[in-house]
Amino acid sequence: MVYILLGEGFEEAEALVTADVLRRADLPVVLTGIGGTFVTGSHNITVQSGQPVESVALKEGDMVVLPGGMGGVASIENSEAAMALVRQAAGPGYWLAAICAAPTLLARAGVLPKAVHCVCYPGLEGELSQAGAVPMMDHSTVTEGELITGRGPGSAFDFGLALVEVLAGAGAAAQVCAGLQYAL
Repeated sequence: MVYILLGEGFEEAEALVTADVLRRADLPVVLTGIGGTFVTGSHNITVQSGQPVESVALKEGDMVVLPGGMGGVASIENSEAAMALVRQAAGPGYWLAAICAAPTLLARAGVLPKAVHCVCYPGLEGELSQAGAVPMMDHSTVTEGELITGRGPGSAFDFGLALVEVLAGAGAAAQVCAGLQYAL
C-alpha cells in the first residue's frame, strides 16, 4: 500500500500527479488525511482523503509519500501520528518518498541517512547538507536504497514514475510512461 500524506497546504501537483501515476500502474494508493477528511492544498484545491493518518498501520513493503508545500510539510511535522509513520517508514522493510520541501522534514526529524544522495526544492538543500546528506540538485529525482526524493512540482511525473519503478519494476514504469505519452 502507498500512503500519500495530505496536510493543510500540501502541494497538489506533487500529491495528485503521484497518486495518478501510481494508480495507472495498478498500485494501491490511499490519500491519507491529517486533521480531517477534507484537506485543502496550497492552491486552494480541496481533496477528500480516503483514510485518516491515525488509522494507518504500515505493513512490510508499504510506502509513505510526503508531498511538499510549506504548509503541508508543517502539517506533517506538527502531527504526532504522521511523524510516527514517517519514522517507521524510514526503517528497514518500508519505502519512504519525499518531494520538494518534504525532504527537509526528514532532515529535521533525524531520519535522513548520513551521506545519502537526495534532492529537494532549490534553495532548501542547505538543510539536507547540514544533516549529512548529499544533495544532487542537477537531478529531478534520486532513488537511493528505500528513499526516493524529488525536486518539486515540475518533477511530479518523474517522481511518480520513480515510485512505480521501485514498487512494480522498470517495465511497469515504461508502460505507464508510454500510456501518458511522457518522455523522461
